[in-house]
Amino acid sequence: MQVPKDRPLICVTPRYEPAKELFGERFLPNESLSRGLLDAIVDAGGLPVMMPITDDAALIQRYVDMCDGFVIPGGHSVDPARWGEEPRADASDVSPERDALEFPLVEKVLAADKPLLAICRGMQLLNVALGGTLSQWLYDLPTREGTTHWRHEIILNDPAHPVEVVAGTLLDQVMGARPRLQVNSSHHECVARPGEGVRVDGYATDGIIESIDVPGRRFCLGVQWHPEYTWPTLETDRLLWRSLVEASAGH
Repeated sequence: MQVPKDRPLICVTPRYEPAKELFGERFLPNESLSRGLLDAIVDAGGLPVMMPITDDAALIQRYVDMCDGFVIPGGHSVDPARWGEEPRADASDVSPERDALEFPLVEKVLAADKPLLAICRGMQLLNVALGGTLSQWLYDLPTREGTTHWRHEIILNDPAHPVEVVAGTLLDQVMGARPRLQVNSSHHECVARPGEGVRVDGYATDGIIESIDVPGRRFCLGVQWHPEYTWPTLETDRLLWRSLVEASAGH
């Protein structure tokens, strides 16, 4: 795959840590990105830009206009009120700040038809933004006959389970028609009902949805795993980043 000579701007939304008390002082909220994610974009030929947490519609639109591609990384759970459910007691904390940024951002990125890679929380948010639902606890879902659930929580630096790629999907195209991938994993939620226009691209072999795309868009792909950790060791994860950057350069 050709890496572009001119690096496209890849906008990434940050993880968010609320303000906290320490040593008798109140520290400001923290917004950050992982080194692995930034390195993956640079390695793929892109120029990463971190977006601030904001609900300013004009500012969000300015980033959409300015940048060539977008990444929504993992982190907090999507607020289940967004698809009409009450939160489970054992669900992870939600982040109203990230929801207030990323829902309108996804809407504007889709409207502009700019490339988007949505990772873990990002994939879940993309599905909810398009009218789909999530399972707050994936282990409540039935498995395929003769299987049990894989361990989906917190295996980041090594493969955790295989993913079967659905032929003819965007993931299939990105992976060069590989029928099966090895991926890491760190999630307790997953896509339950796909949103409007959302196509399932891959399943874990226990039946959990692991990838989605939005056909008709230039490049809009969601993956449930964390390729920012394993791109140096798994060629298939490096292909995700290079495909995003290639699509963004073409834009």
